[in-house]
Amino acid sequence: MSEKNSCCDASGDCCGSPSVTDIVKEYYGKTLQSSDDLLSGACCCADDLPAEIGEILPLIADEILTKFYGCGSPLPPLLEGMTVLDLGCGTGRDVYIASKLVGETGRVIGVDMTPEQIAVAKKYQDEQRERFGYKSSNVTLLQGYIEDLKSLGIEDNSVDVVISNCVINLSPAKEQVFKEIYRVLKPGGELFFADVFSDRRIPEALANDPVLRGECLSGVLYTEDFRRIMAKCGWADFRYTNIRYMDFDNEEIEAKLGFAIFSSRTVRAFKLADLEDSCEDYGQVAYYSGGIAGSPHFFDLDTDHCFITGKPTLVCGNIASMLSDTRYGKAFKVIGNRSTHYGVFGGCGDDSCGDELVTGSCC
Repeated sequence: MSEKNSCCDASGDCCGSPSVTDIVKEYYGKTLQSSDDLLSGACCCADDLPAEIGEILPLIADEILTKFYGCGSPLPPLLEGMTVLDLGCGTGRDVYIASKLVGETGRVIGVDMTPEQIAVAKKYQDEQRERFGYKSSNVTLLQGYIEDLKSLGIEDNSVDVVISNCVINLSPAKEQVFKEIYRVLKPGGELFFADVFSDRRIPEALANDPVLRGECLSGVLYTEDFRRIMAKCGWADFRYTNIRYMDFDNEEIEAKLGFAIFSSRTVRAFKLADLEDSCEDYGQVAYYSGGIAGSPHFFDLDTDHCFITGKPTLVCGNIASMLSDTRYGKAFKVIGNRSTHYGVFGGCGDDSCGDELVTGSCC
């Protein structure tokens, strides 16, 4: 994605070209009235919800849930007291779940560009405060563009966790989105988001198809382009925590997209200065204490790393930093440093305890 020129607006749309932003606003503000109106299922599949999130859902207003669209459950653990930013928050389902998870001392900021969506989220702000038993709301809802968080007053190094649920694919300026995320995250902060990806670049001719764009398909990132953008914006390493391959059950959509293979993926990335672009071996060992809620016996950091409580696990330098120099340090003990290098680390294979890699339909 090229840099915005002087004729581009805050969302990344440029003069002389059809407005992707207007297409998306129309689709999510007027065309769709509930998740039942989606045609492909790309924006309605969800990961299995952790128990603590499942317990919060009944506390969320019905209209928020009915008009919410997402492709995963991008809510990481250990959020109490944190400042969380939700990009493309829609009607606010994940905002209000996060509001409960961070507690009354935490803070949640939701950003969305679609007036109809953000209006629903704001409509229930006081009601959700009462349902959670808070004296004052810990939620701030802002209408604006995820490509330009500075204009919304979100400062550098001010956010602990950034989440997003099947929204970044809709942006016409994805590189700018990731630059903004890196800017607002605190050192050691986490980006944790779910979105749709493809195994090849989608033809430009399909970019402004209102159905394909609105259904989170024609704007998806090719996985290798995503890797390149992340590296360019500061993340030398990132991890997938969940990958589900998708069937659309819609012949018209499948005919337009050809042989492209789509997947819903949840991504975990940390703002850490010492990450390398490959896994290097420094002889470091990590121990998991079992202290993450809902994960007393093991914790999956990503699809390749399952940490058994109390069991020593060899880790590469990057994983050692992710576990020790972030809020996860309260649940892990890492032995060793980077004083001695033993070459390429060969242990980042598929050692997950769960079934994160799932094939087939996601709805």
